[in-house]
Amino acid sequence: MVGKSYFVTDYDPTIEDSYTKQCVIDERAARLDILDTAGQEEFGAMREQYMRTGEGFLLVFSVTDRGSFEEIYKFQRQILRVKDRDEFPMILVGNKADLDHQRQVTQEEGQQLARQLKVTYMEASAKIRLNVDQAFHELVRVVRKFQEQECPPSPEPTRKEKDKKGCHCVIF
Repeated sequence: MVGKSYFVTDYDPTIEDSYTKQCVIDERAARLDILDTAGQEEFGAMREQYMRTGEGFLLVFSVTDRGSFEEIYKFQRQILRVKDRDEFPMILVGNKADLDHQRQVTQEEGQQLARQLKVTYMEASAKIRLNVDQAFHELVRVVRKFQEQECPPSPEPTRKEKDKKGCHCVIF
């Protein structure tokens, strides 16, 4: 995510990756701190710590892997439990949308789960760069809306205070 975006064909999903990306979303600066655990169990011990500090979550599953889809409900429940909340900023993302011929999860199933979880649903493909940036941008919008509802804005912050605000995103 930092610098130019390239699709890596030999990606090893068992390795935890973290990135920081500065961007402007809706004419407001945002800093994304992204941790990608690829849902791996070996990161289970750290997962709750990231859940505690995260401000928003992309719940990503592969449309070519029903098992990853079936894990989403568990991750969402765990986030809500750790946050001690009934709702929290999250977006459900069906990845690998370019692999229609290998699809095990339909778009309708993704939309149905999103309705059940009360979150937005998008499909994406890292390979063809479909909705990747859009998913992060939408998550930042959802986080901002949630934060404004939780704590209405006070008088206009200084530029320095604005630049410090970031969005801590975690991908499962």
